[in-house]
Amino acid sequence: MTRTDDHTPRPHTLQVPGVRLHYEVRGAGPLLLLLGAPMDAAAFGAVADVLAVDHTVVTLDPRGISGSVLDDPLQDSTPDLRADDVAVVLDALGADSADVFGSSGGAITGLALIARHPGRVRTLVAHEPPLVELLPDAAELRAEAEEVIGVFHREGAGAAFGRFLAMAGIDEPVAPGGVQPSRDPAAAPVGPSAQDLANSARFFDHELRGTIAYRPDVAALAADSSRLVVGVGADSRGQLAHRTALALATRLGSAATEFPGDHGGFLAYPKEFAVRLTETLRAG
Repeated sequence: MTRTDDHTPRPHTLQVPGVRLHYEVRGAGPLLLLLGAPMDAAAFGAVADVLAVDHTVVTLDPRGISGSVLDDPLQDSTPDLRADDVAVVLDALGADSADVFGSSGGAITGLALIARHPGRVRTLVAHEPPLVELLPDAAELRAEAEEVIGVFHREGAGAAFGRFLAMAGIDEPVAPGGVQPSRDPAAAPVGPSAQDLANSARFFDHELRGTIAYRPDVAALAADSSRLVVGVGADSRGQLAHRTALALATRLGSAATEFPGDHGGFLAYPKEFAVRLTETLRAG
């Protein structure tokens, strides 16, 4: 593939059992997938535009989020199901393998992809996967997550996000749907859209529990041919996902790689983040 400056996302729809998947492709070059959970394709737009200068960048809406519509809206989302969806997208692209960047729950999706579909991942950059089960206080954190879900049912998405952010150790407000507000102080405040609220409901009711319950087979990951890089945010020290990322790196016997910003660093610093990600992929 040749270098291109066309960053216009090309939308695709793929029908698989149980879900109609929405994904977008931009740019040309080595194939790179950007995965979030619950973040959708749109959340990666800015960093994907930068990366598309010399990559074919694929972003997708996880099952049940935004444009990826489930046949059964009550079906729970698990890392294994999301990993299977990613493998189907790779098949649709005619790709045997790809580099993968996963953020938060998307990083756990990437870990499940390595486990369930050996050989499909060249390099996985797992940025702050919330692998609660790797921590000594896992039981307490599971109980906190259940309380977050309870708050959602009693008081709604706004209150639940406040409780969730406290659990995660994040001070900065995040809108329902997981999208951080603009950091431009001159920007007009924008409330959550109907889609944001629907994504929030999906996350709290059908995704949070399954994501944080995931426990990777560290021995299998270490034995796989895929290259695995654990990423942490330079500004997220002390936060829950920073702790879990370090716990994974320790079990793998590797050092974590630092990226600009915090848990959502690619949102605030897309250019700097893209440079760091490209450097990390090339280092392999």
